[in-house]
Amino acid sequence: MKKKYLFIFLSLFLFILSACSSSSGESLQKEENQQNQSVTLRIGASSTPHAEILEFIKPTLKKEGINLDIQTITDGIQTNESTANGELDANFFQHTPFLKQTNKDSGLNLVKVKGIHIEPFGVYSKKVNSIKNLKKGASIALPNDPVNFSRALELFDANQIIELDKGDAQNKQFTLEDIKKNPRELEFIKVDGPLLPRSLDDVDAAAINTNYALEAKLNPKEDALIIEDDHSPYVNILVSRQNNKDADSIQKLAKALTTEEVQTFINEHYKGAVVPVF
Repeated sequence: MKKKYLFIFLSLFLFILSACSSSSGESLQKEENQQNQSVTLRIGASSTPHAEILEFIKPTLKKEGINLDIQTITDGIQTNESTANGELDANFFQHTPFLKQTNKDSGLNLVKVKGIHIEPFGVYSKKVNSIKNLKKGASIALPNDPVNFSRALELFDANQIIELDKGDAQNKQFTLEDIKKNPRELEFIKVDGPLLPRSLDDVDAAAINTNYALEAKLNPKEDALIIEDDHSPYVNILVSRQNNKDADSIQKLAKALTTEEVQTFINEHYKGAVVPVF
């Protein structure tokens, strides 16, 4: 009798263990394998422009049996972690250098599915109307994550406001220690990305990612003192896990994001502040 109960207990334990070990990617694939079964994709996206673009393609995907559950996010690192652990199926908010840095720092293995657009990075101010009018010792807010902090320094360097010691600049992330010349003695202050627009009340200028600038009703093409050109390497990408990037629904999402209709929507809606790369 004891052996019988022990057998039942072990069988139940192994069943629970097996159920818990199935990955979210496998669950998504199984869901898609059911004929005539609609699929819900949970996508983490910043509100502007990423969530807006996803909302634009939502009806198209609905006709293909794919429901988009678009979850607006503010914390990029947490969003990548949520994607890695299966709380989200994919995300759309970041560029490749940011993804690589997060994978490295957090031990994740997220992958690029498709490149969608570029958001030229700009510097804004409520105190001056020209970058040339920045006073000596002016305070400049920069994004506090290493990738975008480096990107901001590169923008100042490209406009001859500071000079960076580039050395072997390939894949290099610049820090304050790499500033070789700073004739205006600018003070660079690290600020969380979403808070950069609000920092404009307290600093002389701020380097702001375009998605946060658009959310704050800033027009990059009109309001930025300086801005990256359209050849920026920081392409915003659709990101998923390695085990679900080839799932039919993820691939259909990538295809829907790169149609001629989306290209027209981006060009007409953002007027050069967001640039398609497909």
